[in-house]
Amino acid sequence: YVTIDTTSNSDDFGDITEGRRGTMSVSNLTRGIFAGGAVSGGVERTAIDYVTIASKGNGTNFGDLTGTARFVGAGCSNTTRGCFAGGYDGDNNFNVIDYITIDSKGNATDFGDLTVATRFASGVSDLT
Repeated sequence: YVTIDTTSNSDDFGDITEGRRGTMSVSNLTRGIFAGGAVSGGVERTAIDYVTIASKGNGTNFGDLTGTARFVGAGCSNTTRGCFAGGYDGDNNFNVIDYITIDSKGNATDFGDLTVATRFASGVSDLT
């Protein structure tokens, strides 16, 4: 982590439940969420982990994405909900959009679909 209002090097915050690459993150004022990704050997995961932003420590299991384990293409959030869209599993691109309620724990819910399956995406959001 870094403290944004000061210039300095990063410090260790903690670890997620399983070392994964290709995760996508969302947050609100309280929690940071890390979804999807792959472990060594390219094995994709559906795992979602969370941390409490105000205190250092390891991640805790939040739940799982709705479907196929994958690298997540994009994430966006507001103060209550986080969305994860697109991605790929090493062979296929996906058009799925999942959402979570950030302040509760549980599996993601199907939000809808992107107009096209995509490996790479970007996310933006506002309060609504």
